[in-house]
Amino acid sequence: MIKPMIRADFYESKGVLKGFSFSGHSGYAESGSDIVCASVSSAVQFTVNLLEEFGCSPDVKVEENLIKCTVKSDDNSSRILNQLRLHFGSILEEFPGTIKITISEV
Repeated sequence: MIKPMIRADFYESKGVLKGFSFSGHSGYAESGSDIVCASVSSAVQFTVNLLEEFGCSPDVKVEENLIKCTVKSDDNSSRILNQLRLHFGSILEEFPGTIKITISEV
């Protein structure tokens, strides 16, 4: 049986992060008690709020078990998205096998 995992895909163009999509569940604990899923959800919402606050005009789409966000890149949005990527790397170090992080060229 394949263990559930959060899939975090960051979108990059010429070395600059332009967005992300996240789907899945970490499988760390039962739904409603999963601290990894809660951490990821909170970080994603915080990031979208920061992008809005800094005038980056995020385009956010939310579907069942999926969130996508893209921005017209500027210095602030790239730095904010990079911090989200680093944060997920830290979660992955603490809770191995719960998140798969990829970077896709767009």
